[in-house]
Amino acid sequence: MSMIQEFKAFAMRGNVVDMAVGIIIGGAFGKIITSLVNDVIMPPIGLLLGGVDFSKLGIPLRQATETAEAVMLKYGVFINTVIDFVIVALAIFFLVRAMNSLKRKKEEAPAAPPAPPRQEVLLEEIRDLLKAGKR
Repeated sequence: MSMIQEFKAFAMRGNVVDMAVGIIIGGAFGKIITSLVNDVIMPPIGLLLGGVDFSKLGIPLRQATETAEAVMLKYGVFINTVIDFVIVALAIFFLVRAMNSLKRKKEEAPAAPPAPPRQEVLLEEIRDLLKAGKR
């Protein structure tokens, strides 16, 4: 098998494709959560705290000069990122919890009895034929 064929077989496997789809959706979900935190959640919190914009909170480590920008320790951006993480973690928790609940319900449902092995079916047929022959 050539390297190209081997790579194609690897890339077209179901779990690799599923992982790629998950990463793409996860990236888009991350953008949605970031927008939710920055544009919906943080403005009211900042308003409640006296009009504070968390993304601009920081401690200057070095003042700006004519040739260099100021160096800031931006703890407000860190606060936004922590809130992003908490929201994503909660969303994933609720998703996994719902999936586990569905899985438990499926496991609790009574399963149909398994089909008898072929040997048993043949033996039953032989028994029935022998019974029919005695009459």
